Amino acid sequence: MPHSLPLRVAIIGTARRSDYLYGPILQALPDLVTLVGVWGRSEASARRLGESLGVPWFTDLDKLVRETDPQIGVVSVSYAANGEVGLMAVEAGLHVLLETPIAHKLSEADAIIAAANQRGRKIEVAEQFHRRPLEQIKLKMIEAGLFGQVYSSFNDFAGHGYHGVSVMRSYLGFDAVPSQVTGTVRQYALTSHWSRIGNKTAPRPETQEHATVEFTDGRLGIYHWTNIGYDSPLRWWRSSRFLAEKGMGITVGVGLDVEERLSLLTPDVEAPFFVTVERRWERVDGGALISMVAHTNDPIHPTVRWDNPFRPQKQGHGVQWHDDEIGVAGCLLSLVDAVRNDAEPTYGPLQARLDQEIVIAMRESSKAGGVPVTLPFDPAAQSV
Repeated sequence: MPHSLPLRVAIIGTARRSDYLYGPILQALPDLVTLVGVWGRSEASARRLGESLGVPWFTDLDKLVRETDPQIGVVSVSYAANGEVGLMAVEAGLHVLLETPIAHKLSEADAIIAAANQRGRKIEVAEQFHRRPLEQIKLKMIEAGLFGQVYSSFNDFAGHGYHGVSVMRSYLGFDAVPSQVTGTVRQYALTSHWSRIGNKTAPRPETQEHATVEFTDGRLGIYHWTNIGYDSPLRWWRSSRFLAEKGMGITVGVGLDVEERLSLLTPDVEAPFFVTVERRWERVDGGALISMVAHTNDPIHPTVRWDNPFRPQKQGHGVQWHDDEIGVAGCLLSLVDAVRNDAEPTYGPLQARLDQEIVIAMRESSKAGGVPVTLPFDPAAQSV
């Protein structure tokens, strides 16, 4: 397949992200993909999405495939339907970008993976948190060996469930093998306060989740989350951290306003040296993000750079995305590259399944009174 030809993509599902996120991202990348149609369960929702994005709409998935000949399906459905519709898309013969989680039950994830393997289809999962620019520059520094071995990694309200687990695992490396999860889940009553997502003020219950993840090589992952972490003035903290052989990294933030505190050693090894992380823009007064640059004072790697793969090739003629859109587009790029080159996506369904497996093991451990759950976790033992 000539790489100059964009791949044909259909959106499978009419969830809100189909219209406000995936549609605009697909249409902003004409050299990479072409949006050819959308599918929805109901005629009203399918028509609404198709008309919004200016493409044909269908309620019959087989008909969509026959008439528009897509190669990739972006599955974006209601939260509970991920597994069911993801399997439908694979069985229809599509390579798929699946929303998170890959499925709520591990048995559903296994069915999707098996169906893709049987048909020779590629699966990528829209786990974008570790693909955001600030995370990418940290991972580039870890990969360069500046921090040495990362020993322990923390998600401290940086993301919920599989998102938070994925961020935590990324610092250790996705090849690190988890062996045991110990979890605690608790519910608490909170005073009346405003919810940004619900746009109302009322008393509110809180669910806190905490877990320790042990890895086969003795390293540790620590996970914390509260279900009001995205939209409550009571729980404003957002941080991820790692402690390494030669330094450490701490994200300190209030909501999306975060600062990276990455430290190595001064040349006399008597004090921390704080790395300067710089955003480089298309213009001196803004524009699109071009790159992230870390100035390390290290004699071997004085500068570490991550280039935005979606930076404009011609000044002013490109998208000016925020970090999350860049991360989601990175998921799409991973799948496109996998399809074109008959390669594996850079994250993929097995990593997505593992993130969800750790979340499930945490909750099962809590139900059992904090008894550690050994991995791999038996899908048949998952509570509904």
